[in-house]
Amino acid sequence: MTRKVSASVEYESLAAEAYSIVRQRILRGDLAMGQIISRRKLATELGMSFLPVSEALMKLEFEGLLESRPRAGTRVRIPTVQDVQGHYIVREALEVQAARLFAAVATEDEKMELTRLAIRVDSLASQPDADRYHYLSLHEKLHRRIAECARCGALSEAIEKTHALASTWMCVGRHAEGQGPRRTHQDLIEKLCAGDTDAAAEGMRRHIVSSKDRAVQRLEPYFRIGATRGATYARSARKQMAPPAALAS
Repeated sequence: MTRKVSASVEYESLAAEAYSIVRQRILRGDLAMGQIISRRKLATELGMSFLPVSEALMKLEFEGLLESRPRAGTRVRIPTVQDVQGHYIVREALEVQAARLFAAVATEDEKMELTRLAIRVDSLASQPDADRYHYLSLHEKLHRRIAECARCGALSEAIEKTHALASTWMCVGRHAEGQGPRRTHQDLIEKLCAGDTDAAAEGMRRHIVSSKDRAVQRLEPYFRIGATRGATYARSARKQMAPPAALAS
Protein backbone atom coordinates (compact mmCIF):
# COMPACT_ATOMS: atom_id res chain seq x y z
CA MET A 1 0.00 0.00 0.00
CA THR A 2 2.82 2.40 0.94
CA ARG A 3 4.52 1.78 -2.39
CA LYS A 4 1.31 2.50 -4.27
CA VAL A 5 0.80 5.78 -2.41
CA SER A 6 4.41 6.75 -3.01
CA ALA A 7 4.13 5.94 -6.72
CA SER A 8 0.92 7.94 -6.98
CA VAL A 9 2.51 10.97 -5.31
CA GLU A 10 5.54 10.74 -7.60
CA TYR A 11 3.30 10.46 -10.68
CA GLU A 12 1.31 13.54 -9.66
CA SER A 13 4.51 15.43 -8.99
CA LEU A 14 5.91 14.59 -12.43
CA ALA A 15 2.66 15.58 -14.15
CA ALA A 16 2.66 18.89 -12.26
CA GLU A 17 6.28 19.53 -13.24
CA ALA A 18 5.60 18.82 -16.91
CA TYR A 19 2.52 21.05 -16.79
CA SER A 20 4.48 23.92 -15.28
CA ILE A 21 7.32 23.63 -17.80
CA VAL A 22 5.11 23.55 -20.90
CA ARG A 23 2.82 26.30 -19.63
CA GLN A 24 5.81 28.52 -18.93
CA ARG A 25 7.24 27.87 -22.40
CA ILE A 26 3.93 28.85 -23.99
CA LEU A 27 3.70 32.06 -21.97
CA ARG A 28 7.33 32.93 -22.65
CA GLY A 29 6.73 32.48 -26.36
CA ASP A 30 9.22 29.61 -26.65
CA LEU A 31 6.26 27.61 -28.00
CA ALA A 32 4.28 29.82 -30.37
CA MET A 33 0.67 29.46 -31.42
CA GLY A 34 0.27 26.69 -33.97
CA GLN A 35 3.48 24.96 -32.95
CA ILE A 36 3.39 21.17 -32.66
CA ILE A 37 4.33 19.52 -29.37
CA SER A 38 5.59 15.95 -29.52
CA ARG A 39 4.62 14.15 -26.33
CA ARG A 40 7.29 11.51 -26.76
CA LYS A 41 10.06 14.03 -27.40
CA LEU A 42 8.93 16.08 -24.43
CA ALA A 43 8.91 13.00 -22.20
CA THR A 44 12.43 12.12 -23.34
CA GLU A 45 13.67 15.65 -22.79
CA LEU A 46 12.22 15.82 -19.27
CA GLY A 47 13.31 12.30 -18.38
CA MET A 48 9.75 11.18 -17.68
CA SER A 49 7.47 8.45 -18.85
CA PHE A 50 4.78 9.16 -21.42
CA LEU A 51 1.83 9.10 -18.98
CA PRO A 52 2.56 12.11 -16.71
CA VAL A 53 3.44 14.19 -19.78
CA SER A 54 0.16 13.20 -21.44
CA GLU A 55 -1.77 14.16 -18.30
CA ALA A 56 -0.03 17.54 -18.18
CA LEU A 57 -0.87 18.28 -21.82
CA MET A 58 -4.46 17.18 -21.29
CA LYS A 59 -4.76 19.72 -18.47
CA LEU A 60 -3.34 22.46 -20.70
CA GLU A 61 -5.78 21.45 -23.41
CA PHE A 62 -8.65 21.70 -20.93
CA GLU A 63 -7.47 25.20 -20.03
CA GLY A 64 -7.50 26.19 -23.69
CA LEU A 65 -3.75 26.61 -24.21
CA LEU A 66 -3.39 23.48 -26.37
CA GLU A 67 -5.52 21.61 -28.88
CA SER A 68 -5.35 18.03 -30.16
CA ARG A 69 -6.81 16.19 -33.11
CA PRO A 70 -6.80 12.48 -34.00
CA ARG A 71 -3.86 11.46 -36.18
CA ALA A 72 -2.67 15.07 -36.15
CA GLY A 73 -1.17 15.49 -32.69
CA THR A 74 -1.08 18.34 -30.20
CA ARG A 75 -0.24 21.98 -30.81
CA VAL A 76 -0.44 25.35 -29.11
CA ARG A 77 -4.00 26.44 -29.73
CA ILE A 78 -4.82 28.99 -32.41
CA PRO A 79 -7.87 31.01 -31.35
CA THR A 80 -10.63 32.29 -33.59
CA VAL A 81 -11.83 35.87 -33.37
CA GLN A 82 -14.99 34.50 -31.72
CA ASP A 83 -12.83 32.79 -29.07
CA VAL A 84 -11.10 36.06 -28.22
CA GLN A 85 -14.25 38.15 -28.16
CA GLY A 86 -16.08 35.61 -26.00
CA HIS A 87 -13.15 35.39 -23.61
CA TYR A 88 -13.10 39.15 -23.08
CA ILE A 89 -16.86 39.30 -22.59
CA VAL A 90 -16.40 36.91 -19.66
CA ARG A 91 -13.40 38.85 -18.34
CA GLU A 92 -15.30 42.12 -18.54
CA ALA A 93 -18.19 40.71 -16.54
CA LEU A 94 -15.89 39.32 -13.85
CA GLU A 95 -13.36 42.10 -13.53
CA VAL A 96 -15.80 45.00 -13.68
CA GLN A 97 -17.51 43.49 -10.65
CA ALA A 98 -14.14 43.01 -8.93
CA ALA A 99 -13.28 46.67 -9.58
CA ARG A 100 -16.59 47.80 -8.11
CA LEU A 101 -16.05 45.73 -4.95
CA PHE A 102 -12.40 46.80 -4.66
CA ALA A 103 -13.40 50.47 -4.72
CA ALA A 104 -15.83 49.82 -1.89
CA VAL A 105 -13.78 47.65 0.48
CA ALA A 106 -10.02 47.83 -0.25
CA THR A 107 -7.83 49.11 2.59
CA GLU A 108 -5.28 51.91 2.25
CA ASP A 109 -2.44 49.39 2.50
CA GLU A 110 -3.96 47.34 -0.34
CA LYS A 111 -4.38 50.45 -2.47
CA MET A 112 -0.72 51.34 -1.92
CA GLU A 113 0.32 47.78 -2.80
CA LEU A 114 -1.65 47.84 -6.05
CA THR A 115 -0.29 51.29 -6.96
CA ARG A 116 3.30 50.04 -6.59
CA LEU A 117 2.52 46.92 -8.59
CA ALA A 118 0.89 48.96 -11.38
CA ILE A 119 4.05 51.08 -11.67
CA ARG A 120 6.14 47.93 -12.11
CA VAL A 121 3.77 46.48 -14.72
CA ASP A 122 3.71 49.69 -16.77
CA SER A 123 7.48 50.00 -16.53
CA LEU A 124 8.01 46.51 -17.94
CA ALA A 125 5.38 47.07 -20.65
CA SER A 126 7.37 50.05 -21.96
CA GLN A 127 10.60 48.03 -22.29
CA PRO A 128 10.79 46.07 -25.58
CA ASP A 129 13.58 43.85 -24.20
CA ALA A 130 11.87 43.09 -20.88
CA ASP A 131 11.49 39.46 -19.84
CA ARG A 132 8.14 38.40 -21.23
CA TYR A 133 7.33 35.83 -18.54
CA HIS A 134 8.20 38.27 -15.76
CA TYR A 135 5.86 40.85 -17.30
CA LEU A 136 3.06 38.29 -17.63
CA SER A 137 3.50 37.13 -14.04
CA LEU A 138 3.29 40.66 -12.67
CA HIS A 139 0.33 41.55 -14.90
CA GLU A 140 -1.52 38.45 -13.78
CA LYS A 141 -0.67 39.20 -10.15
CA LEU A 142 -2.05 42.74 -10.45
CA HIS A 143 -5.44 41.59 -11.72
CA ARG A 144 -5.51 38.71 -9.23
CA ARG A 145 -4.82 41.06 -6.30
CA ILE A 146 -7.65 43.39 -7.37
CA ALA A 147 -9.99 40.41 -7.16
CA GLU A 148 -8.54 39.17 -3.87
CA CYS A 149 -8.91 42.61 -2.30
CA ALA A 150 -12.56 42.60 -3.38
CA ARG A 151 -13.12 39.99 -0.65
CA CYS A 152 -14.93 37.46 -2.84
CA GLY A 153 -13.14 34.13 -3.12
CA ALA A 154 -15.34 32.72 -5.89
CA LEU A 155 -14.85 35.82 -8.02
CA SER A 156 -11.10 35.77 -7.44
CA GLU A 157 -10.88 32.10 -8.47
CA ALA A 158 -12.92 32.66 -11.63
CA ILE A 159 -10.76 35.62 -12.68
CA GLU A 160 -7.54 33.70 -12.12
CA LYS A 161 -8.74 30.97 -14.49
CA THR A 162 -9.22 33.46 -17.33
CA HIS A 163 -5.71 34.86 -17.38
CA ALA A 164 -3.58 32.13 -18.99
CA LEU A 165 -5.26 32.55 -22.37
CA ALA A 166 -5.17 36.32 -22.15
CA SER A 167 -1.46 36.21 -21.30
CA THR A 168 -0.73 34.16 -24.40
CA TRP A 169 -2.71 36.43 -26.69
CA MET A 170 -1.70 39.80 -25.27
CA CYS A 171 2.02 39.20 -25.76
CA VAL A 172 1.90 38.34 -29.46
CA GLY A 173 3.96 41.13 -30.97
CA ARG A 174 4.22 42.96 -27.66
CA HIS A 175 7.96 43.59 -27.88
CA ALA A 176 7.54 45.38 -31.20
CA GLU A 177 5.34 48.01 -29.60
CA GLY A 178 7.24 48.68 -26.41
CA GLN A 179 7.91 52.38 -26.86
CA GLY A 180 8.01 55.14 -24.30
CA PRO A 181 6.51 55.42 -20.82
CA ARG A 182 3.06 53.96 -20.20
CA ARG A 183 0.52 54.56 -17.45
CA THR A 184 -2.17 52.09 -18.52
CA HIS A 185 -2.34 50.22 -15.22
CA GLN A 186 -1.47 53.19 -13.03
CA ASP A 187 -4.44 55.09 -14.45
CA LEU A 188 -6.65 52.06 -13.85
CA ILE A 189 -5.57 51.69 -10.23
CA GLU A 190 -6.04 55.41 -9.60
CA LYS A 191 -9.69 55.04 -10.63
CA LEU A 192 -10.14 51.98 -8.41
CA CYS A 193 -8.53 53.68 -5.42
CA ALA A 194 -10.66 56.84 -5.63
CA GLY A 195 -13.58 55.12 -3.89
CA ASP A 196 -16.21 55.78 -6.57
CA THR A 197 -17.60 52.33 -7.40
CA ASP A 198 -19.26 53.40 -10.67
CA ALA A 199 -16.10 55.14 -11.90
CA ALA A 200 -14.01 52.11 -10.91
CA ALA A 201 -16.32 49.77 -12.81
CA GLU A 202 -16.24 51.97 -15.91
CA GLY A 203 -12.45 52.29 -15.73
CA MET A 204 -12.07 48.52 -15.62
CA ARG A 205 -14.58 48.05 -18.41
CA ARG A 206 -12.59 50.36 -20.68
CA HIS A 207 -9.36 48.65 -19.69
CA ILE A 208 -10.69 45.21 -20.65
CA VAL A 209 -12.23 46.44 -23.91
CA SER A 210 -8.93 48.09 -24.85
CA SER A 211 -7.08 44.83 -24.09
CA LYS A 212 -9.54 42.94 -26.29
CA ASP A 213 -9.07 45.36 -29.19
CA ARG A 214 -5.28 45.07 -28.99
CA ALA A 215 -5.47 41.27 -28.79
CA VAL A 216 -7.71 41.07 -31.86
CA GLN A 217 -5.35 43.34 -33.79
CA ARG A 218 -2.25 41.36 -32.84
CA LEU A 219 -3.88 38.01 -33.57
CA GLU A 220 -5.23 38.92 -37.00
CA PRO A 221 -2.48 36.99 -38.86
CA TYR A 222 -3.29 33.90 -36.77
CA PHE A 223 -7.01 34.22 -37.49
CA ARG A 224 -6.22 34.15 -41.22
CA ILE A 225 -3.88 31.19 -40.87
CA GLY A 226 -6.36 29.33 -38.68
CA ALA A 227 -9.13 29.89 -41.22
CA THR A 228 -7.07 28.57 -44.14
CA ARG A 229 -4.94 25.90 -42.46
CA GLY A 230 -6.59 25.32 -39.11
CA ALA A 231 -7.80 21.83 -39.96
CA THR A 232 -4.30 20.60 -40.79
CA TYR A 233 -1.33 20.23 -38.47
CA ALA A 234 2.00 20.45 -40.22
CA ARG A 235 4.20 17.56 -39.16
CA SER A 236 7.31 19.00 -40.77
CA ALA A 237 9.13 21.65 -38.73
CA ARG A 238 9.75 23.58 -41.96
CA LYS A 239 6.00 23.83 -42.61
CA GLN A 240 4.92 24.85 -39.14
CA MET A 241 3.59 28.37 -38.66
CA ALA A 242 6.17 29.13 -35.99
CA PRO A 243 9.95 28.58 -36.05
CA PRO A 244 10.78 25.11 -34.72
CA ALA A 245 11.82 24.88 -31.08
CA ALA A 246 13.14 22.07 -28.94
CA LEU A 247 9.72 20.43 -28.67
CA ALA A 248 8.63 20.74 -32.29
CA SER A 249 8.25 17.57 -34.28
